[in-house]
Amino acid sequence: MALLHKEAPALAQGVWRTLQTHIQGTVIMPGDADYDDARMAWNLAFEHRPPVIVMAETANDVAEAVRLARAEGMDIAVQATGHGFTLPANDALLINMSRMTHVEVDAAAQTAWVEGGSKWLPVLEKAQAVGLVPLLGSTPDVGAVGYTLGGGIGWLARKYGLSADSVNAFEVVTAQGDILWASEKENSDLFWALRGGGGSFGVITGMEIRLYPVTTVYAGNLYYPAEMAKEVMTRYREWITSTPEELTSSVLLMNYPPIPDVPDFLRGQSFVQVRGAYVGTMEAGEELMKYWREWKAPAFDMFGPLPLIRAAEISNDPVDPTSALVTGVWLKDLSDEAIDTIIRFGLAPNGVTISEIRHVGDGAISRVDKRANAYGNRDAALVLEIIGISPTQELWHAANAYAQEYKRALVGHLTGGVYINFLEGDERQERTKDAFTAENFRKLMAIKARYDPENVFSRSFNIPPRADNNA
Repeated sequence: MALLHKEAPALAQGVWRTLQTHIQGTVIMPGDADYDDARMAWNLAFEHRPPVIVMAETANDVAEAVRLARAEGMDIAVQATGHGFTLPANDALLINMSRMTHVEVDAAAQTAWVEGGSKWLPVLEKAQAVGLVPLLGSTPDVGAVGYTLGGGIGWLARKYGLSADSVNAFEVVTAQGDILWASEKENSDLFWALRGGGGSFGVITGMEIRLYPVTTVYAGNLYYPAEMAKEVMTRYREWITSTPEELTSSVLLMNYPPIPDVPDFLRGQSFVQVRGAYVGTMEAGEELMKYWREWKAPAFDMFGPLPLIRAAEISNDPVDPTSALVTGVWLKDLSDEAIDTIIRFGLAPNGVTISEIRHVGDGAISRVDKRANAYGNRDAALVLEIIGISPTQELWHAANAYAQEYKRALVGHLTGGVYINFLEGDERQERTKDAFTAENFRKLMAIKARYDPENVFSRSFNIPPRADNNA
């Protein structure tokens, strides 16, 4: 299903077939056997139909492809795991880095080198083998680099901060086809921009990140009946005023679809859930959860010691490609009125599948200076993610219209900002500016003008090149 499409320009195929002799990867064009697999996005609501795809295997492959695209006057789009779709590459070169998955962990330095196409799972596995953990997100199935470029808020965020804040360096292929190292000491302006500013500045072929000495967390879910949503969400609001930063948590409304993939005890039912992970002793984690267990027993209690190699079990996000509406906003409060609105929309018949409010404030994220890197909204504490599973184009449009109405009803309780990793498609471009402070966005535009003045990387965040710094 394609929600976004425009005709691709005519292309001299011979020019691109010649590239094959200069790279280790593969050049794929419409009609080739692997074309559909290579262009597929993870969210099946969107699709690319590019005139050419380069399945890169090295940074040099990427550089060669970029240089040829520039010579042919083509824009460039990048895909690794297929997550985080922004704009279709229907008239652009699509560089697919899904073969660039090398991961190397340095236990002594507590760092990892992660190639641009790797998901978090191999990073997690190699790090946990030596007692360390990366700052991954709610699922190990997403791309590590793409997640990090948007900031990266995971289940260790209040204790250790954003994934973007734990990057030591990036390897970047620029719009000129040069391979650069971006760190605090080299190309520091580019390094500043990439930490939260997205992939609009080049192709990130790898990154070095810091790891942390954690192997087990006290984590899971408490399930309460949907009719208790107001009580649970009000109690959650009080709980997070005093929870330690070792706990990153959320409260969510979940309408489980009546499909075979959902366990029998959840299928077709709605729940209000308390979810999270505590970094500390298991005894302290259990003590923390008495707040809930001694109040009212949940219908299902899945909290307990959890080895981080099983981190996916906290959110149980789907791993197979699916079609879904995904959007999100920062909340400025969780007042009674806001709770009532979230319940009204989140549990309505034929409404959204998930409404999850994550508490990420009062911890490591907000302690970092707002100007330290591009990431914005550091003072915001509560982010609402809205997801609507929508297997047809008609259902996607209906879910999108419903989600927009949902957000309009909450407008008095919103900060006006967005967490850009929770946006996809046109909305990610339309609201890019809302992900940053005004000062940081002006700086991003100036850096964009320096590294990509012709905006050939236009399929990521919408950051126009403006050297004059005028927003």
